[in-house]
Amino acid sequence: MSGTLLRLACMAAMAAATALAPVPATAAPKPDPGPPPASLAYLLTDLQQLYHKAEQATEAYNATEERLKKQRTETDRLNRALARTRLSLHDSRSEVGRLARQQYQSSTDISPYVQLLLARDPQHAIDQSHVIRRIARERAETINRLTGDERKADDLARKARKALDAQLTLTERRKKERDQVVRRLHDVEDLLATLSRDQLAALSEFERNGITKAQKKFMASGALSSARRPSAEGDRALRYVVRQLGKPYEWGAEGPKSYDCSGLTSQAWAKAGAPIPRTSQEQWKRLKRIPLAELRPGDLVVYFPEATHVALYLGDGMVVQAPRPGAKVKVSPIAANPLLGAVRPDPAGKPLRRYAPPKLPKGATDGSDEGYDR
Repeated sequence: MSGTLLRLACMAAMAAATALAPVPATAAPKPDPGPPPASLAYLLTDLQQLYHKAEQATEAYNATEERLKKQRTETDRLNRALARTRLSLHDSRSEVGRLARQQYQSSTDISPYVQLLLARDPQHAIDQSHVIRRIARERAETINRLTGDERKADDLARKARKALDAQLTLTERRKKERDQVVRRLHDVEDLLATLSRDQLAALSEFERNGITKAQKKFMASGALSSARRPSAEGDRALRYVVRQLGKPYEWGAEGPKSYDCSGLTSQAWAKAGAPIPRTSQEQWKRLKRIPLAELRPGDLVVYFPEATHVALYLGDGMVVQAPRPGAKVKVSPIAANPLLGAVRPDPAGKPLRRYAPPKLPKGATDGSDEGYDR
């Protein structure tokens, strides 16, 4: 058991001992108070760190899978090019054979000069010599092309083998990263299974209170400007994620039944007609960064220093996100996680002249979490 999990298990045991401590026989039964506040703070911090590490591994896996897809595409392209080159090589060899047969059939021991002197029609002989020289040039060009095709075929074969080796390496790396994610998620599940329902409820309430406090502080800072209208593409992306509310989080998932954080945002913008990178790190790296004061619905809000989490801005200080394992796609306060910044997938998009925000299901904007599942 890792140090983190050992500490968490000890805190869970301490919380359980506190809740189950004997009381005098005459005392009225009291509800389980759950872990003391200090234990809740440590427990929540460590849980969030575990989820964050799992999400880091998930995004690394997603990035590896994207590279693997590109490598497969490149390998297929090289294999097709190699097949075309081998066909050209076969045609070139056939042409050389044809020219060799022609030369053999027209060969003679008499020199071209003597043939010209003995010819009844010298002009015809001269024309014939031009033909012979042309055939010789064609033969030389064909041989040169054959040599070049051979080198090209060898080069493509080496590239294809190298691409295949890289593909196999990426596949193995993907498997290791996937296994690491699974182990981390199982650790979280095992830890939560040691807590009672009352303790889980207390943990969720403690988390909600922390998010509410962070949100109030963020909104009071004036970091966000007045309401803005989305672009046409941003509006389509936003309406797509709203239709996904309530679907479960699943690492590596891109819908339509479940999503991880960047799977949700990348699919939303793909459906809007403006494809973006698959992972949160690539979205942060390659899309246009904008100040938070310029946020408009449909923009992406990126979290944590490593850009390992992303959500889609809804407006009024709220985002739509696929938060973590055990939770569902939901509306959350923008300050629910440590903010890194924001990016705009369509910087050239013009704001709509008229805009009616999408209708949300009842209770979707309260900013509450679903709680921690047993």
